[in-house]
Amino acid sequence: MKKVYFIISLSVVMLTASKNAAAQYYFFDGTYFDNPLLYEAGISVNGMNCLTDIGGKHGVGTKFLKDLNLGFTHLSAGIFASVTYRNEVGLRLEGTFGKVSAHDEILLGLNDEAKNRYNRNLAFSSRISELAAIFEVHPLFIFIDWAARDKPAPRISPYFLAGIGYFSFNPQTKIGNRTIDLRPLHTEGEGFPEYPDRKEYSLNQVNIPMGFGAKYELNPLMNLRAEVLYRKTFTDYLDDLSTTYIDPALFDRYLTPQKAMDARSLYDKQLVGVAGIDGKRGTSTNNDGYLSFNLKVSVIIGRERMKK
Repeated sequence: MKKVYFIISLSVVMLTASKNAAAQYYFFDGTYFDNPLLYEAGISVNGMNCLTDIGGKHGVGTKFLKDLNLGFTHLSAGIFASVTYRNEVGLRLEGTFGKVSAHDEILLGLNDEAKNRYNRNLAFSSRISELAAIFEVHPLFIFIDWAARDKPAPRISPYFLAGIGYFSFNPQTKIGNRTIDLRPLHTEGEGFPEYPDRKEYSLNQVNIPMGFGAKYELNPLMNLRAEVLYRKTFTDYLDDLSTTYIDPALFDRYLTPQKAMDARSLYDKQLVGVAGIDGKRGTSTNNDGYLSFNLKVSVIIGRERMKK
């Protein structure tokens, strides 16, 4: 929770401090003047997807878009509030709520390296809740003084994004009609003394959002934005999958009878062959990540109408 408080405090301090900026105006158009600081509040509709060990596309799994399967994009939503200085740099506080999922069965029929993932036959889904403080940089306004050129500022502004976020997740899968939480099953021996290098992972973690977008001014009081925002995470267990298969006898040693039965059903679902204790289950060298394609609409606060 300390990390959540830090993100909120950082944003509140910057938003509050911005009120002390010089209250001068500069030209916007023939009807409105801008304050140096403009505030926005809005909503977003997003498509959320993920890059994990499960699923993907043909060939060897990779870290980024080549392995992204768009068929597993889920609808998500968000709310945000932001402050922007002279349209050049901004800070926003944003909440995003969505879902990610992946299935190895999507790789049916492939004959390259991906057939091993299909044979693994695993699946997961997880709800995502995220709070983030995100900085915006608008190069068209930083490097060009539109007022000095005596030209109207462009209505569209591309920008870059980076920040810090805090998110929660909970990987799940199904046995019949039952939805099963995967973390309590320790499917790769996380927390078992036989695997001291496999610590139990937290369901609440920090991430690093980064991406790019474009803002379009619909009118002096409303903005429309389109963005691609990737989250770098520090976990390989977004999908409850990272390393090797374990000895299933350990489930009976450390879990309740029901959880041990579920763990044995889910830890190894290969269609052909048995991996054995040392068999590869996932790839621990690459952490998981998720991303969203965002469409935002917001109300602008801080523009003053000219007095006639």
